[in-house]
Amino acid sequence: MRGKAKKKPIGRYTYLKELDDGSVVPCVVEMFQVHAEEVDAKFKERGQRQQAWVSPDEAARRVREIELKSLLVNFRPR
Repeated sequence: MRGKAKKKPIGRYTYLKELDDGSVVPCVVEMFQVHAEEVDAKFKERGQRQQAWVSPDEAARRVREIELKSLLVNFRPR
């Protein structure tokens, strides 16, 4: 994706990531608002993920991480 990201994050959330060797590490993710100008069909995880444009509420329904759900439900574009 190409576009312009806001400089200030809209929030952050944490989750546990399982690595290839089976170990689990905590990750902290900062979330930024991005105005998308172009979307590339050839993205790194294209065999593992599907792209879809959805509302923040629909995105919240599709994710498991509680903190991310909360960020998406409360998201208001700036």
